[in-house]
This record gives sequence, C-alpha cells and structure tokens, in this order.
Amino acid sequence: MNTPERTLHDYVADISEHTEVRRGVPLPFGTHESEGGVNFSLFSRHATHVRLELFDHPVDATPARVIDFDFTRNRTGDIWHVWVEGIRSGQLYAYRVDGPYQPREGHRFNFHKLLLDPFATAISRVPNWDFGPARGYDLSTPERDLICSKVDDAEAMPKCVFTNEHFHWHDDQPLRHPWSKTVIYETHVRGFTIHPSSVVEHPGTYRGLMEKIPYLKELGVTAVELMPVHEFNEFEVPGINPQTGKPLRNYWGYDPVAFFAPKASYSSAGGMGQQKLEFKEMVRALHHAGIEVILDVVFNHTSEGNELGPTLCFRGIDNSIFYMLESDQRYYKNYAGTGNTINANHPVVRDHILGALRYWVVEMHVDGFRFDLASILGRDRTGKLLANAPLLERIAEDPILRDAKIIAEAWDTAGAYEVGSFSERRWTEWNGRYRDDIRRFWRGDDGMLGLFASRICGSADIYTKSGKGPESSINFVTCHDGFTLNDLVSYRDKHNEANGENNHDGTNENFSENYGTEGETTDAGIEALRKGQIKNFLLTLLISRGVPMLLSGDEFRRTQGGNNNAYCQDNETSWHDWSCLEQHREIFRFTRGMIDFRRAHPILSKEQFYTDANIHWFGPQGGMPNWADPKEKQFGCLIHEDEQRALFLIFNASADAVDFGLPPVLPGTRWHLAVDTSREAPQDLFAVGKEPLWEDPQTYYLSPRSSAILLARKQESALGGRAV
Repeated sequence: MNTPERTLHDYVADISEHTEVRRGVPLPFGTHESEGGVNFSLFSRHATHVRLELFDHPVDATPARVIDFDFTRNRTGDIWHVWVEGIRSGQLYAYRVDGPYQPREGHRFNFHKLLLDPFATAISRVPNWDFGPARGYDLSTPERDLICSKVDDAEAMPKCVFTNEHFHWHDDQPLRHPWSKTVIYETHVRGFTIHPSSVVEHPGTYRGLMEKIPYLKELGVTAVELMPVHEFNEFEVPGINPQTGKPLRNYWGYDPVAFFAPKASYSSAGGMGQQKLEFKEMVRALHHAGIEVILDVVFNHTSEGNELGPTLCFRGIDNSIFYMLESDQRYYKNYAGTGNTINANHPVVRDHILGALRYWVVEMHVDGFRFDLASILGRDRTGKLLANAPLLERIAEDPILRDAKIIAEAWDTAGAYEVGSFSERRWTEWNGRYRDDIRRFWRGDDGMLGLFASRICGSADIYTKSGKGPESSINFVTCHDGFTLNDLVSYRDKHNEANGENNHDGTNENFSENYGTEGETTDAGIEALRKGQIKNFLLTLLISRGVPMLLSGDEFRRTQGGNNNAYCQDNETSWHDWSCLEQHREIFRFTRGMIDFRRAHPILSKEQFYTDANIHWFGPQGGMPNWADPKEKQFGCLIHEDEQRALFLIFNASADAVDFGLPPVLPGTRWHLAVDTSREAPQDLFAVGKEPLWEDPQTYYLSPRSSAILLARKQESALGGRAV
C-alpha cells in the first residue's frame, strides 16, 4: 500500500519542534535570527555548565528569564547552543559559564560572574564598570580575594544587546583608494569633537565626526584612521590626576572587551543597539565624501588584565584557550605590557579574530585595519615569533578581506621589531624608523643626511630585502602615542605628571627640541622657529614616497602640554580645541596646500622606488652631497616628472643659511617657486599652477632650518603668483 504524498508544509509542521526553547545549532557563532526566534551559540571546550540569562534593563541584577543548556542536548563538540522563541532586536542577554577553577592549570571558571558574548555586536551602557573590591580575584591569593571571587556582579556588568536591523546602505561600496593616493588622518572619535569649541550638535560621537566631514574634505585627507572603537571600559584605569584630583579614565581605548561591538558611549542616539546604526551612518557619510574608514584594532590583549584582573568575557568562557599562559598557568604571558596576551595562533582564537575582521568589512563597510602591536599576532603559544604566522597569512590571503587595507604596528613590548620584514607584501607597516630619522634630521643631529634621504624616497634600505615597495611604509612624524607636532617643537622633555605615575610612563626617546624655552612662549623668535620646523615636518611628510599619516590636530597645532602618553586624559589635555584652528590657520593652510601639492605631483607617491634615472642628488655647491660627513645637514634632490617638468627639493637642517646652486633646467623651462618654509604666509606656499617665476636661474637662498621646493616648467604655463 502506497503512503499518500504530503505537502512540504505539512511534513515540516509534523516533524518540527514546537517548544519555546529548542536544541539550536552550533553555527553561526553569537546570535542569529531564524524562524521567529534567535539561536545563541557559544564556544567553551572546558565548561561543564552554561546558562543564558535574559534581562529587561541594563542595570538589572536579576534576569527576567534563565535558560540552562543541557550538556547533551545543547552541545555539539565544544559549542553550546540553544534556540529561543520570540527574541526581538534590543533584547539584553549575557552568560554564566561553570567549570573547574584551577588557576595553576589555566582554568578560571566562576559561575558568579556574568559574562559578555564574545560575538556580541552591541554592549549596553552602564554608569560605571568599576567593580570596586570585587574587581580582581584569584583563589591562590589571600582570603580577601577568595571572598571577592564569589561576589555576583550582574548589576554592574553591561549586557549584550541582540541586534538584527536591516540598514539601508543605498549605493555604498568600498572606495578602494590605491595606496599612492591615500592620505591618512588618525583621530579619536570622542576627542575630535567633544570640546565645546567644536561647535557640533552631537559632540564626542560618531555623528559629531560626521558633522566635521566638510572640514576633512577641505583638508584633503582620503582616510580616517579611528583609534579603538571596539567596546572597552573607560573606568578601568585606577588612580587620580594629582594635579586636579579627578579620576583618570581609559581615554584611548586600547583595552577591548568585545571585538564585534562599536563603543556605545560614542553614539549620540543611545546604547541599546543604536551605536551600531550610528556607526554605519558615519561610514556611509564618510564614503559619500570619498573618505575611507580604517579601524585601529587591538587583538593582542583584552581588558581582563593579569591574574587579578576582572572576569568579563574570555577569561570566564575558556581562559586556557584564549590567553597565552606561563608554565605556572596561574600567570599570563605579557607581550603587550597590559597584563595578558591573546593566544592569537590557537585555531579557535584565530577564527574568532578573522570572524571579527570579516564582520567589520561585510556588515559595517569599513575599508581597513591598523593592527596594534601586530608582532604579537605572529607569536606561537610559547611566545616564539613564527616565520610564517598562520593568522597573519590568513588575514593577508582571506578572500573577503582582499580589498581591505591592512597596516601593522610591526613591534611589541617584548622586544620584537619587524619594520621592513613583517609578514608578506600585502601587509603595510607603520614605519617607526621614518618617524625617528625625520625628527632627528630636523633637530639637527649629526649623521642623519643619508638616512633622511632614504626615508623621503620610500625607505628602500628597509623594505627591498623583503620584496616590499614604498607603499608598504606608512610614514608619520607623530601619532596618538607620543608628542603632538606642536609639542615636538615645544618640549625637550615629556611632562606626564598628570598621569599619576611620577612622569615615569611614556617614552624618553622623543627626539624633540624646545628651541630655547620649555612649553608655550611669547618670544617671537622662538615662535617663528617652531612654526618653521612644523612646516618642515609637514613638507617632508607630504613629499615622501610611501603613505603619509597625519595626527589629527597637528594641522592647527593641537597641544597636550608636553604629555606624550595621554592614554588616561579624557579632558582638555587630549580633546581638540578648535579655537586653535583660527589661531593657527596658517598651519592648516600649509597642510592643505601640501596635500594638494602631493596630489598634483604623483611622481612623489608612486608605488615604486626611485631609480638613478629619475632622481639626482646635489650638495649646496653642486655635485653629490657629502654623505660621509656627519656634520653635513644640507642637500637637494632633482626629481624628473616627465620631459617638461621637474621638481627640485632643498633641505637645510643646519643653523646656517646657504646659497644653494640650482641645477640646469630642462630645455624650454624655467624655475618657479612652489614652497619655502622660512617665508611668511602667504608667500610660503603657492597654489598649484600659480607658482611664481624664480628670476635667478643659478642660486636659491635657503634660510637656516628650512626647506623649499622649486619646479621647472614652461614659462607660459604659469598663471601668476597667487599664494594659497
């Protein structure tokens, strides 16, 4: 007898589960909406019990609903999973995970601690993440910490927010600016607009940054590199500012707690999932303006700190998998200098990091990443640097990330320094040697002539051995970590007293100079010299082969009062005071003009090293510079753009003026003056195409500590001498 055929709908209805809580599936990780409910999936190899808690409000201590995972039914391999009916976008949730508490064997499970989902795409705001005496615990320590380990912290813990919105990207697509046309602007989302002088409607937020897009377009940058926007605890920094008596804050954010979640406090619309939408709006608006978005990502450590740090996420889910541990596994390897090190080359952790990168590219439309202390990502579980680190190779070769810009901070705090040799060619690198050599040359240090010449040409001495080109070099003079450009020429020593560490923190090797007095001055001579040096640095950065990166605010002389490690200064020390823009508009104008100049002369940014055919070197009296003389601080270089155009760049880092001999011009051309950093505005920089004729074809007078650019072109193409 044949069984009657059933419709697919009836068949599915007959055999499907109909309970509100079901087995669920192991993939994808995190939360995923399906069939009128949400699937929750969490990795933990060594857990014995997992509980999902659902909350109605961010500061609730008691969950509205508790779902315990069955060890057999809700577990596939190392993945715990459950499907729950009726969950909607905005639902708050978190986990508790139980298992062995054996610190010396690497296990730190504690069912008293509420845990964040490592795949959460939004984290709720809480008034204060500082858990007081319950912040750290370790059962190998005295009884006080044993008591702390049993304190339930649900009320103080933020909760994960389930998000499932459909965002209308319109026609947004990756911009894919080539490296040769990229100018990066490093900035901090909050600090960029939180100061009242920013005059934005939504200060300190993603939307506030959107309001400054016309400014960024006017400046001419092509990418913003955002300091960490992954969720972090700004209240985790202990201590008081000894100068003001106010608490210190984690301002920079280099201590992430969730790799998929944008920082909630940077959202003007709210912290219950709105942060994700507002971030997307910001990216879409920047793309519409032709500006790429690069995220500074921290995959080398987390905010859970050392053995006495808080349990927030990874530590309580599976400590021995996610972190590198010492032989006595109670302790953490500390290659980041922050207490712990992510076990980045464990296959599970590797996949987690790759998943985060793909998420930010696919879901959030970001254009690239700068990897903090990236050398750590190339260490194996014992801390040894790998020749072909699997994670670094997978990032470079991942098909989804293929168009993303990837930038390495090619060192760590444990001694690795891989500038010039970091992984494969697709990886670009922050060129720390560029920063130091350019600073030392303009400070007037001996023996810097040849190194300076190499740096402006793309650092072939650093990159050719590994088969990389000048586009692998992210050139910078200043960044968030260190002096601002103004402070580089205003302070001989760091002044970090406000950090509460007796001025012991921050680097001592700043290669800076104050030119007569420490800090601000009313001395017109010192001020003129500082202004000229700032222009020298900006000119050098923007004529150098490689990819220039500006620190935001340098274009209007933002100061941190000599603090070169303002990680904990969420105040006027770090915030952008936009009144400086009017006070120092000359520097803004010069920066904008040099970006225009770079764009107008693509020979300066080609993704190949110069050859002897297109660059020639000159000393002040003609002939080759005396490279071997450590006292030599003056030279020029002639760069041929084509058969009718050439650039002559002249540099003088000495305290003496020089009459610099000009090389013969191309037939039918004359020299025109483009830039001279010693001149008063507006004669210091002329608009592209408006450079005036230089009457003396033989000599150019170059002032002390100054630089100049002349260009050879046909006289009839000049349209006058209007300055920018």
